[in-house]
This record gives sequence, C-alpha cells and structure tokens, in this order.
Amino acid sequence: MKNIFNKQKKFEEAVLSGEIEYSSYYKDSFKRLKKNKMSMFCLVIIVLLVLIAIFAPLLAPYDPNVQDYTSILQAPSKAHWLGTDEYGRDLLSRIIYGTRISLSVGILAQVIATVIGVTLGALAAYYGGWVDTVISRIMEIFAAFPDLIFAMGIMFVLGPGIKNIFIALGLLTWVRTARMIRGSILQLKEKEYVEAAKASGATAFHTITKHLIPNCLSTVIVLVTLGIPNAIMYEASLSFLGLGIQPPTPSWGSMISFAQPFISYLPGYSIFPGIAIMITVIAFNIFGDGLRDALDPKMKNQ
Repeated sequence: MKNIFNKQKKFEEAVLSGEIEYSSYYKDSFKRLKKNKMSMFCLVIIVLLVLIAIFAPLLAPYDPNVQDYTSILQAPSKAHWLGTDEYGRDLLSRIIYGTRISLSVGILAQVIATVIGVTLGALAAYYGGWVDTVISRIMEIFAAFPDLIFAMGIMFVLGPGIKNIFIALGLLTWVRTARMIRGSILQLKEKEYVEAAKASGATAFHTITKHLIPNCLSTVIVLVTLGIPNAIMYEASLSFLGLGIQPPTPSWGSMISFAQPFISYLPGYSIFPGIAIMITVIAFNIFGDGLRDALDPKMKNQ
C-alpha cells in the first residue's frame, strides 16, 4: 500500500516539475478522431440531423399532419419539393419531423439500455458468485431470442406507441452493454487502485461508481454511439409492421409502409424516407467505428 502512494507522489512531482508531459486520455483520443476525416464528416452529418430535429417547426415548410385533398400524391414540385402522400401531406415536412422521432427513439432507448446494462454488468462482475450466475442466466435468456421477434413480442404485450417503443428497444439492447461492462470490470477490479480503495474502507457502491464505471466510460460511449443506429433501424422496422409509431405521427418506417401501394406511381414516397434512414444509420455507424478506434488505448502511440 505504501509503495502505491509513493509511486503516485513521485508521478505528481514529475508532472509538476515538467519532467513528464501530462496529456489527457480523452484529449489524445479527440486528436486521433480528428485525423479520421470520414468520421469527422459523419459527425457533421449527425450534428446537422440533431439541428434538423430541434428546429423542425422552423425548417418544415408545412404542418406535417395537415391534409390537403387537392394535392394528393403529387410529384416533386416547387410547392412540394419531395411531393405529397395519399392525404396531400407534404413529404419533406414529414421527413423533417420524422428525424425527431428517429433520433429521440435511438437516444432514449440507448439511455434505458445503458442504465440497465451498466448496472447489471457492474454488479455481476464486482460481486461474482451467485450474483454473477443469476445475471448471466438472465442475459442468456434475453439473448436467446432474435432481436426483431423479441421487440415485436414486447410491443404485442405493451401495445404500439412511442413510449412503449422506448421500453421495448431499451430491453432489447441492454444485454450487449451488460456483457461488455462485465468483461471490463472483471479486469479492472484486480487493479491496484481498486485494491487501495477497498483497503481504505470504501464501500462497494463507492468503488463501483467512483473507480470502476468511470474507467469503463470509453466503452459505454462507443456502445451508445453504435447502439443508436440499431435502435433507429428497429423502430423503422416496427413502424413498418404497424407495431411502432402510430399515425398521424410522422415516422420514416411507417411512411415506407404506407407508400407500398403507390411505389410504382410515386416511387419517391418510399425512396426519400429510405434515404433518410440510410444516411442516419451509416453516419452513426461510421462515426461509432472511428470513435472506437480513437478511444482504443492500443493506438495511443500510433
């Protein structure tokens, strides 16, 4: 124990004297991320999508739910840049408002999944024994079902709606987070600083929340970033099947579903929402991959 504190004191003295140049882990990671041009480009796209979602009422040329039976199934024009649907509603306005739905579902579903996954994964790794066994068996049960089938089953039980889709997708995606956190904490809990915390009388709650989980933060960030596009895809799939967002609320998935009878007459009705889904999912996936590489400690000296 004395050696640990002596090493820490010598390190602090060396930093203060200028013998060692201190560089923040996250600062170094951001420098590596900036070198990845494709990831930074996708980050710009994500920021633009967030701004579109926030300022949708200002950007949308029409109310997305107002029906105009004099403008049914119109092709793209000056009045309606992307055309109209079978109720005369402006497609561009509905796609813009659909950005709100997709991003809110993706982010909030990941918040739920992260809270559940980090909590259960940390408890399983820290306590081990029967706690680890029980939580691991629960994870195996959840992982045994195909993702979309499991989400459909939850929506059948809870009923369609935006609140229920948050719950369904949160319950669907927590297992991956729990497994990753469990693996990380199994390694971290053997470190000297954790042993020092225990020896100083720190409680299990203090050790987990102040020493273990903060050192898994980079893993959590990457999991959330890569989990958001998956949640967006699941929401679009459920809405396409009629189990997700209900009309008249604009959703990219439901727009594609309602466009099926008109795909030969007005292909843009289904193509434009599909392009919106594709751009969003690809942007998050590429940025998530770049973020994972930037946060990888093995790349620190590269």
